Amino acid sequence: MDYMDNIRNKLALLPDLPGCYLMKNQEGTIIYVGKAKVLKNRVRSYFTGSHNGKTQRLVANIVDFEYIVTSSNMEALILECNLIKKHMPRYNVLLKDDKTFPYLKITNEAHPRLEVTRRVLKDKAKYFGPYPNSYAAQQTKKLLDRMYPLRKCGVMPKEVCLYYHMGQCLAPCEKEVPKSAYEEIIQNISSFLGGGHDAVKKDLQKKMQEAAEELYFERAKELRDQIQHIDAVMEKQKINTADTKDRDVFGYAVDKGWMCVQILYMRQGKMIQRHSSAFPFYGEAYSDFMSYVTQYYSENPALPQEILLPDMASAGMVPPEAGSAAGQGSSGLVAGGMPSGQALMAALGAEDESEASEVSRGADAGEVLAADPSGAAGPGAAAEAAREQTEQDAAAEGTVDAAGGAAALQEWLGIKVLVPQRGLKKQMIGMACQNSRVALNEKFRLIERDEERTSGAASSLGQSLGLDSLNRIEAFDNSNIQGANPVSAMVVFIDGKPARKEYRKYKVRTVQGPDDYETMREVIRRRYERVLKENLPQPDLIVVDGGKGQISSAIDILQNELGLFIPVCGLVKDDKHRTAQLLVGDSAEPVSLARDSQEFYLLQRIQDEVHRFAITFHREQRGKSMVTSKLDSIPGIGDKRRKLLLKHFGSLKKIKEASIEDFKVLSIGEKLAGQILEALKDEEPSI
Repeated sequence: MDYMDNIRNKLALLPDLPGCYLMKNQEGTIIYVGKAKVLKNRVRSYFTGSHNGKTQRLVANIVDFEYIVTSSNMEALILECNLIKKHMPRYNVLLKDDKTFPYLKITNEAHPRLEVTRRVLKDKAKYFGPYPNSYAAQQTKKLLDRMYPLRKCGVMPKEVCLYYHMGQCLAPCEKEVPKSAYEEIIQNISSFLGGGHDAVKKDLQKKMQEAAEELYFERAKELRDQIQHIDAVMEKQKINTADTKDRDVFGYAVDKGWMCVQILYMRQGKMIQRHSSAFPFYGEAYSDFMSYVTQYYSENPALPQEILLPDMASAGMVPPEAGSAAGQGSSGLVAGGMPSGQALMAALGAEDESEASEVSRGADAGEVLAADPSGAAGPGAAAEAAREQTEQDAAAEGTVDAAGGAAALQEWLGIKVLVPQRGLKKQMIGMACQNSRVALNEKFRLIERDEERTSGAASSLGQSLGLDSLNRIEAFDNSNIQGANPVSAMVVFIDGKPARKEYRKYKVRTVQGPDDYETMREVIRRRYERVLKENLPQPDLIVVDGGKGQISSAIDILQNELGLFIPVCGLVKDDKHRTAQLLVGDSAEPVSLARDSQEFYLLQRIQDEVHRFAITFHREQRGKSMVTSKLDSIPGIGDKRRKLLLKHFGSLKKIKEASIEDFKVLSIGEKLAGQILEALKDEEPSI
């Protein structure tokens, strides 16, 4: 039976129930896991109608599927998350960049410590986070270590350490520290990490003034430094709200088969950080977005009080040109076209809960409560109708819509999950979505710039040299020290990018002494004899490190011995060993290239890369020859025993310093040990 017949038979038996489906390829490997409110509608949609390019690629690889029925959308959401983590399907959105996020932890011990961890355990410790990256967590810990003297050591030492003398530890190893002292410190740290650093800063300023008035200037300076550290770490915390809620605000954007998800973190009413992830997606955009959110909270159990999610139309709410109009890359928080961040967040704190549509625990799973018309101007009738149509289409396909997804997430996590429809919370979602759009635009611009630097630069260089195409470039460089250990190396660039698997190293066999021209002749001969013999791809251009002599040597071998007419150019360096000029042909005619052009930068990268590769190989050979000259020349020492000696002692220097007795563990007798020590003593190091 043809596999399509099998799929048609299975499609006819699909139930009208929620659940998860697992798509398989011809090897039986699970390549995609999805969830659906109605399995029949959703799975059938893959095999009917038209799809975008990414989804077509997924569907083209499906030869079979399975499904698991669940009793609710929430169960489908959790099951999908577990199946993705178990099978790691190729076409699913996967949290690869940050599977576990860093937290700050105050341990539950008699003498507590402050540490950075990526594991949240049920150990009665206090956890704060998550932080978007390890650097942010480490910087915050560094600041708190300066301010609050909790112990730093993992194992209690026998005597006080440097941290005690620096005032950063209470020395519980030698002194009895009352429990009340720790409770006060933990309360202060909790207040600080909860967004109360302004109060801490004011308290430090007061103590600094008191210390200065009492002429304790050193103490005043320490307090001043702590205030400056707070300002440095917290300088980005500009956006505040009047309330003190912890919120995670999600936004996403899709373009060219890619999705970007932005999470804005608000802790104790202050926006402290954000996290951005960009990845290709293959399924339906909103379902894949909800899959990302579910995986995120399965790995990060320290939950906020409230989660704000966009609706299904939000990814398209910001036009592509908005990213460039904002004038910022993804490194800055974009709030163009909306109230300023400060005004927006301040107003948000006073906003009534009814301004955002809420998926209520008491409501039906698909019900979205009406928004308060007294808030900020909501979407027009056309926009509202478009949103409703989007959700109706989703229901018809069996996908999880915004209301259903949020309801399932709320039931699973046990916290408020809102899908704002109008008002300031909707604008906040808009800010996250706009930042997602800007991040995607920046990614695509970087790709375009990379194309300009690589394939674009190679094409322009080919035009400058009069070549029809310049896809493959092979470059050579020689390396030796006064003729000793002569080697050569070849690197390959394809479409302006290094193809490292095709790099080659050469030990020079026939040349004696420092003869760069003859070395070039030997290596060119060996390389292109093999190209002809094995029918390997020929380069469009050969680049040699040097001037007219090296170019002439290469052309002579290619044309007169091998019958190859491949263009050859040379790169000449200046007195500071930097790429200075491009010479082409046997007559070594210079080619004028602007020093700031992409073509010239490409030549610099090629020359630097081949030089690095050759030098590295030469150092390896020189190191081996030094060892060989000292050990292999000793009678009774072969390759096996030489390796054994170096592995045991670690270096030639330590072998020289060893005694006769030290060699017995290697089954080397007194006579041979004496010969080794005598030979190493008499022989001078090689250059």
